Amino acid sequence: MVRDPVIIVSGLPRSGTSMMMKMLAAGGLEPLTDNIRTADEDNPKGYFEFERVKQIETDNAWLDDAHGKVVKLISALLRHLPPAYNYKIIFMRRSMAEILASQRQMLVRRGEPADKVPDDKMAAMFEKHLSQVESWLAEQKNIETLYVRYNDVLNDPRSEAQRIGGFLQGRVEVEPMVEVVDRALYRQRQGDHK
Repeated sequence: MVRDPVIIVSGLPRSGTSMMMKMLAAGGLEPLTDNIRTADEDNPKGYFEFERVKQIETDNAWLDDAHGKVVKLISALLRHLPPAYNYKIIFMRRSMAEILASQRQMLVRRGEPADKVPDDKMAAMFEKHLSQVESWLAEQKNIETLYVRYNDVLNDPRSEAQRIGGFLQGRVEVEPMVEVVDRALYRQRQGDHK
């Protein structure tokens, strides 16, 4: 019997991964989460995180409980996914200027220095990382990846939810996914990104 794939939401921090987790949960997928990190001003609808994913390099036993569920895993950890499993990854993309603005705002709210690394250097590091991750994903036979733009979800949630539903082969209901998209949370607009 073929087990369901592990469904993963990934991307850079502040790229819309929590919004996508909320959409998939509304659509009927069970999120693998521990509720340790609770909602706050930066993510008022919740983070949908599972702390054990951070130790995936040394502890991946939790993957046995993840089949048919959805789990959030930042892009830097994707290379540690064991090849013994099949994965469907929804990879969130967002304007780099918006990601950097969102991260800066989060650091300011936490009282942490927001200018340790200049934006141009951070953007270059992130772009290089994304290029490497996307090349790696394209080579993996056990991984299917769907790239989703944060801005497209906000501009046309129904079309994007339908696209995601197709990728997940009917494992989610589209209408409930559309209903949870909250444009009011789009606070780091940096112009049109079509």
